[in-house]
This record gives sequence, structure tokens and C-alpha cells, in this order.
Amino acid sequence: MMKLPLWLRAYGGMLVIFLLGPSLMIIPMSLSSGRTLRFPPPGYSWQWYETLLTSSLWLNAAQTSLRVGLLTALAATILGTLTALGLARGRFWGRNALQALVLSPMIIPLVLIAIATFAVFVRWRIAGSLWGLVLAHTVLALPFVVINVLASLRTVDRTLELAAANLGAGPLRCFAYVTLPLIMPGMLAGALFAFITSWDEIVVAIFLTSPRLRTLPIVMWGQLRTELDPTIAAAATLLTLLTTLIFALGLWLRQRQTA
Repeated sequence: MMKLPLWLRAYGGMLVIFLLGPSLMIIPMSLSSGRTLRFPPPGYSWQWYETLLTSSLWLNAAQTSLRVGLLTALAATILGTLTALGLARGRFWGRNALQALVLSPMIIPLVLIAIATFAVFVRWRIAGSLWGLVLAHTVLALPFVVINVLASLRTVDRTLELAAANLGAGPLRCFAYVTLPLIMPGMLAGALFAFITSWDEIVVAIFLTSPRLRTLPIVMWGQLRTELDPTIAAAATLLTLLTTLIFALGLWLRQRQTA
């Protein structure tokens, strides 16, 4: 393995610090003993984490985000796996166009998706509902599952599936006992990325939430506009840590799949 020169490693380290510095400043601000967001903090205290973990506003928002994220991950994983199987194994006209359509939420600006989704969901009368938000987040998370499962399917040896078929296994049995275990790491990685997509999303949620249904990013946005106490920094710290852990786990699963 080629060793990178010292100057290039130093430059890379400085770039990482420059990009992550503003996010890391949230951590000491969340431990502030003051009543407003300040850096550096006048002192240190855990009071804002206590407020965060005992406030019904924040707890209800976290529960809503968790519920929406889990449902989104489940729906996106099922639909994304089926879509990836069709794209990888199918031979039909318009396959490339279908793949581009499935991956388009990664390219189209979120504001446009939010406006269009809101207009449609108002007609369907599901705007402001839990299932409406899950459906919208599933559309946003679907490309991540498709990409991960497609990458896993490319590593599957088709001779194993053909051997199972020659031994009398039907399509469903072949998928359950041969294909599914082989692509499981990719499915799990896709599910984790789908959960992160829903957990951190705010643009579409602004259009589709209601006073009775508010996710954690929505509450953070509302509190930031009206109050500037360090509870927001505490919530942002926990949100960042959870997202980082899930993202690292997803990368580990992908590396395990390609190893």
C-alpha cells in the first residue's frame, strides 16, 4: 500500500478539522452553565441534558422521529430490495429509465420534492399524518437501499442460485435460502442509511408535520426561532452522535460485504 506524504496527510487532517469544527463546537455549548447559547461557555453543567430528557416536548418529538424512522427503514428496505432485484435480474424495456427514476430523489432539490409532495398529500388528505410523513421519507430513503442492495447483488455468485434451482428449489425458496443471506449485509446497510435519512430530514417534514406530529428536527428548528437556550445544543449533540454511530455501522456493513 502506498504511503501518503506527510504534507498530504497534514492537509487532509486540517481539512477534516475545518469541516467538523463547527459541529464539534456544539458539544461544549451543550454543557454550558449559562442560559443562552455562548461559546466559550461561562461554565459547565449537565442541566440542559436533564432538561432534554425530562421535557415532554423533546421526548415526544424523539419518539415521533424514532417511530417514523423505523417505519421508513422497514418500508424502504422491503421496497428497495424488491426494486434492486428487479433492476439487477430483470431484462425489460425502460430498465435504465426506471433506475434513474428511483434514484432521482438524491438529485432533485428537497424543496421541490416537499412542495410537490405537500400538494399531492393535501388532495389525498394524509398531510400532517404519521403515514404521510413515512411515505414521503420512504421515497427519499429508497435510493440508499437500492444502491446498497445492487452493490450486494453484484457480488453474489449466480452459480449458487443456479445450483439451488437445479436441486429443485423454487424461486422463493432459492431467494430465501441462497440470495437473501448473501445480500443481507447490503440490506442492513441500506436500512441504516434509510433510518438516518428520515431521522435527520427537516425540509419535507416542515411541509408535512402538524402541531400534533412533530419530529425532533422540527422541534429543534422551532426552538431555535423562539428560544436560544443550550437545550438545543444538547439535542443536536445527541442527534449527531446517534447519526454518526449509525453511519459508521452502515459503512462497516458495506466493507464487510465487499471484503
